Amino acid sequence: MIYWELFLAFFIPNIVGYGGGPAIIPLLEAEVVGRYGWMTSQGFAETLALGNALPSPIATKMAGYVGYEVAGIGGAAVAIAATVVPSMLLMIAALGLLYRHRESPQVKRMSQWVRPVIAIMMAWLTLGFLLEGVNGAGWIHTLIIGVVAVIALVRFSLHPAFVVMAALLYGAFIIP
Repeated sequence: MIYWELFLAFFIPNIVGYGGGPAIIPLLEAEVVGRYGWMTSQGFAETLALGNALPSPIATKMAGYVGYEVAGIGGAAVAIAATVVPSMLLMIAALGLLYRHRESPQVKRMSQWVRPVIAIMMAWLTLGFLLEGVNGAGWIHTLIIGVVAVIALVRFSLHPAFVVMAALLYGAFIIP
């Protein structure tokens, strides 16, 4: 029964909450604190603060932690699945619909318009990271990390994870 309650506590906010992790946090709090009483408001706030300090989406971190606290590893797996399943189902449905109508002129036009928008969004994100790097580390360190990263990726075909780790180490030991 506890697994079913965990599933519902995370599935419903994720299916009705629009806007991603931060948008569903109040819905999760209503379920976890208000409806089921698995945590206090203070405990939920502390979990949220800790979750925000770690990488990856907040909703899955909250689901994993709360699920583990309530019902161990099985509870964590159920809560994470309930968090991921709504997006996965919608994605499969949307991809199925697009695939079924892939020859449609409307779908082809839509695909042609989506690519440049994604490229612009990625460029904007890259510019934001660049400016953040310059503000935090300065032009010289940002340029060094950038040039070394390009050489490692292009010339030596180094895996991006190793490049990121090297940049983290550089930042930890070299940048004041």
